[in-house]
Amino acid sequence: MKAPSFAYAKPRSLAEAFDLLERPGAKILAGGQSLIPSLNLRLSSPELLVDITGIKGLSKIEPANGMVRIGALCTHAELERSTELKQHLPLIPEAAAHIAHPAIRNRGTLGGSLALADPAAELPACALALDAVLVLAARKGERRVSAADFFKGLFETDLRRGEVLVGAEFPKADKSAFLELTRRQGDYAIVGLAGVARSSERRLAFFGVGSTPVLIKAGSLEEARASLPMPAADLYHSPSTKLHLARVLLERAWTRL
Repeated sequence: MKAPSFAYAKPRSLAEAFDLLERPGAKILAGGQSLIPSLNLRLSSPELLVDITGIKGLSKIEPANGMVRIGALCTHAELERSTELKQHLPLIPEAAAHIAHPAIRNRGTLGGSLALADPAAELPACALALDAVLVLAARKGERRVSAADFFKGLFETDLRRGEVLVGAEFPKADKSAFLELTRRQGDYAIVGLAGVARSSERRLAFFGVGSTPVLIKAGSLEEARASLPMPAADLYHSPSTKLHLARVLLERAWTRL
């Protein structure tokens, strides 16, 4: 199928982007690895695509003061290869290596993944496990929203009209685990898990189990097991099957952490 007709603009600054986003039917284009297929399938029909890839300064990785700020336009491939992230935030490059295939990772972006809020995607779960803060910019200034408050439902976020997700701030975490089960390399996960150890607590974010990533905070494996919710079924797997697989990943991750 072919995409519906639309206008296209490529701003060179956030100020230009804010002007364009005020137009009716405007939608942001970053990596385009989810948006373009949805256009071709006529699942999305924006009147104007605002391509933000020409805005400078949105693809930096900056460790500072116990945090790592990652720009929204960092590609999955850049996340996977980053020496700073491997040192301060290894969960992110480990998860990025599981995203789809190299061609997708070369174009897809952190901001695109977080803003799409696909409940089967890896990076939203990592943001939730790490207790990240998402940075949303608008004409009136920036606001910061925790990952726990950002993901509202299936493909639904706290992004408001006229806002651009410009980056995310992640607390450093050198003790983490990432696991997912797929039918084939590059497929969407049947069930996945991003986990972080902080003092005596484990933060475990499951993906592929509901309409958003699901966070469990626990001090013991027994507590974590008891907190696991019944996953939603998908086209191929029943809730009981997915619950069994989630428990398997939980035990593996707990051993690593």
